[in-house]
Amino acid sequence: MSVAEKVQAEAGRDFIRDIVAEDLAAGRHKTVVTRFPPEPNGYLHIGHAKSICLNFGIAQEFGGRCHLRFDDTNPTREEQEYIDAIEADVRWLGFDWGDHLYHASDYFERLYGWAEELIRAGKAYVDDQTQDEMRLTRGTLTEPGQASPFRERSAEENLDLFRRMRAGEFPNGARVLRAKIDMASGNINLRDPVLYRILHATHPRTGDAWKIYPSYDYAHGQSDAIEGVTHSICTLEFEDHRPLYDWFLENLPVPSHPHQYEFARLNLAYTVLSKRVLNQLVTGRHVSGWDDPRMPTLAGLRRRGVPPAALRDFAKRIGVAKANSLVDLGLLDFSIREVLNKSAQRRMAVLRPLKVVIENYDGPGEELEAVNHPDDPAAGTRRVKFGREIFVEQDDFMESPPKKFFRLSPGAEVRLRYAYFITCRDVVKNAAGNIVELRCSYDPATRGGNAPDGRKVKATIHWVSAQDSVPAEVRLYNPLFTRPEPDVANFVDELNPNSLEVLRDARLEPALAAGNSPEPVQFERLGYFARDRDSAPGKPVFNRTVGLRDSYAKA
Repeated sequence: MSVAEKVQAEAGRDFIRDIVAEDLAAGRHKTVVTRFPPEPNGYLHIGHAKSICLNFGIAQEFGGRCHLRFDDTNPTREEQEYIDAIEADVRWLGFDWGDHLYHASDYFERLYGWAEELIRAGKAYVDDQTQDEMRLTRGTLTEPGQASPFRERSAEENLDLFRRMRAGEFPNGARVLRAKIDMASGNINLRDPVLYRILHATHPRTGDAWKIYPSYDYAHGQSDAIEGVTHSICTLEFEDHRPLYDWFLENLPVPSHPHQYEFARLNLAYTVLSKRVLNQLVTGRHVSGWDDPRMPTLAGLRRRGVPPAALRDFAKRIGVAKANSLVDLGLLDFSIREVLNKSAQRRMAVLRPLKVVIENYDGPGEELEAVNHPDDPAAGTRRVKFGREIFVEQDDFMESPPKKFFRLSPGAEVRLRYAYFITCRDVVKNAAGNIVELRCSYDPATRGGNAPDGRKVKATIHWVSAQDSVPAEVRLYNPLFTRPEPDVANFVDELNPNSLEVLRDARLEPALAAGNSPEPVQFERLGYFARDRDSAPGKPVFNRTVGLRDSYAKA
């Protein structure tokens, strides 16, 4: 089987994989080299996960390699915290760059030398205009730009000024280096773009060695060329930048000529993936931090209990396309459930406890056998304690139930999971008229949940022992925004006030409190939950990863 056939069979096809397969078959490249090039100015989010899976996935599928490169050209926004977090996130997602970790700052000297070559060739000049003046003379989509009054400076004067810029003689914003391309171009990106700006700032890797820094557009393509990248894959917003990407490659003595390909970025319903907005959510304290489980960051998803395999599955399901579209949040939840249903062990927990007293139950209690995973006998069983007093969910009881309510109600019989049939005999209320306790009876002949006389019940509910269960805090998460496509300009007005519900009186079976594993578990009948790092000995905290069904979409 050829490489192309193997990819088609194992990974499915998309237009980028078709291009890669064709390039290899035609002999244009011997080895595929891709790269994931984040700017270290924030935490990675689920949109980055799509790009990571694509770039690293293609490299793996075609027997090539994928580089991790930090495009660290703006020291005012970059921090070591972000660098460390990005490396951890890529590894957590299941990928490794091996020896191929790079930084745009590795190439600062080389990029500077190439900029001088552009100046000598009359293809770059130092501009003294202010940022506002350049913006006003850049033109519009229908009107050409106006040439800078400094556009025709001599190469000698430009070299002198550029070197003095590097030496730190001028303050921030005093001058920039621009490429001399075409101020009348229909593509605004070609209207003499900025190559270097003065920035007196300490860089996380180069310290104070540089007083000027290259623009992203100038550094990006040349970094690809230096590293021998064959397929430079990016999102559609860079499509209009491709002519500039190619112009630099054609006008500089670069060692290779990568080709840029664009695909549709991820747009996820009820979610914002703008780094600027995510940063404002954190700095404005609308969330608890970059790893708040409501955030679409990989750190937030990990803390919520989302397994990396689910994100890889999600990326594969949404595919790679040329047209932008809005992905239903339910598809992400589906991928999470698909993975966790196979791996998560089962436990019992009651989120909103209602006390049940089984009046005809005598004795100190007993232990019952419960399965850890119904589809995996190798997962074994555990013992759960049962006694006269238990807790059930408040939602599992109604005093005056509608016609098709089959759970507990006065006179109704239900099955307790792994235990007995019980029947509600009486309802106890407090002075305010609120139900605080149920009085029930049980049938001792139904131990294990089956009646010897063959009678059936229409509902099975979960429970925990009142005496042995452990109190816990459980956090329930809903989408952070109220609209499928939030307005990023007014995102604060569209924040969901019900995105977090904290239940401080939940009760868990002891097996949930005994360990400290972050691996998600299924709370039977309730959903998948993961232990939060806020947990303390004897005081567990659990985050809901996802419910058992897409209830939010129905609402």
